[in-house]
Amino acid sequence: MGYESWYLKASHPTEPLGIWIRYTTHQKPDGPEKGSLWFTLFSDGPPQAAKVTPAPEALSRGNGAFIRIGDSEFADGRVTGSALEARWDLTFEHPEPELRHLPKEWMYKAPIPRTKLTSPFPAARFSGTASFGDTTVQLDNWVGMVGHNWGAEHAERWIWLHGAGFDGRGSDTWLDAAIGRIKVGPWTTPWVANGVLSVDGKRIPLGGLGKRGTKIDEHPDHLTFTLPWGEASIRGEVKAPRNRFVGWVYADPDGSEHNTVNCSIAEMTLEAGGESFHTPHGAAYELGMREKDHGMEIQPFSDG
Repeated sequence: MGYESWYLKASHPTEPLGIWIRYTTHQKPDGPEKGSLWFTLFSDGPPQAAKVTPAPEALSRGNGAFIRIGDSEFADGRVTGSALEARWDLTFEHPEPELRHLPKEWMYKAPIPRTKLTSPFPAARFSGTASFGDTTVQLDNWVGMVGHNWGAEHAERWIWLHGAGFDGRGSDTWLDAAIGRIKVGPWTTPWVANGVLSVDGKRIPLGGLGKRGTKIDEHPDHLTFTLPWGEASIRGEVKAPRNRFVGWVYADPDGSEHNTVNCSIAEMTLEAGGESFHTPHGAAYELGMREKDHGMEIQPFSDG
C-alpha cells in the first residue's frame, strides 16, 4: 500500500497567473493501485480546479513516461492531459540537476520518514497551453518546478514552499523546501525542514536533522519562518489572499485524511546572507493539516 505523486507548478513572469498539476497514485491495503489527475488554474480570483480518478487499469508507467493515466502522460520534458473541463499540453526545459531533500541517501530506503521526496527538476521553464472551460492560457517560458514524492503515509503536518522569479534575479535563484512534523507512535516531532535556497546557482542547504533555529508560524493563508541556512539562517514570509487558495482532501492508505490548501501564485519575501529576495506571485505555499475549521473552501473531490 502507499501513494505516489508527480507534480508541477508554473507561474507567469509578470501577472498573478499560474498552474499546478498532479498525477497521483493511491493504494489501500489489499486494494488496487489507482491513479488520479489533479489540475488548478490560479488567477486574480478563485482558482478553477478539477480532479478525476479513472478505473485502476488506466494507470501505467514506463515506455518513456514517469506515469501515465489513460491518455494523460507525465514525462521528462512533456506533460499532457485532461481532467473534466481542464486540458493541458506542456513542454519544459530543466537546466539544473535534481534536488534530493532528505540529507542522507539511506533515508530513502528506511521506514522513517514515511514520505520520500525529491525535486527532479527544481528550476524548470514551461511552455504550451493550459485551459479550463472557455479560459485558455499560453505559457511562454514560465518559471516553475517538477516534484516527486511517495511513501506509506503523509506527514502528520507539512508545509511545502517553492519560490522562483525573484525580482532582479535569474532562473538560478530559487527556494525549494519541505517542512514537516512526523508522528512516531504517540509523539509528534517538532518541525524539521529540508531543502535548498539557491542563489545565483550556488545551493546552500536549508534545515536538516538536529539543526536548531527552525521557527514556524503557519496559517492557512500565510506563513512566517526562520530556517537554518548553512551556518546562518534565513527569514521569510509567504502569503496570498484567501480566495486564491485551492483546498483538497488528501487521503492516506489507512483511510485517514488531511485538509490541504495550496496557492501557487503566492508572494514570498526572504532575508538571507544580508540580501533581500522578493517575488510578487512566483511562490507556492502548501499546508497539510488535520483540522477542518480553517475556513478555507475544500474542493468537492474525494481521495483514496
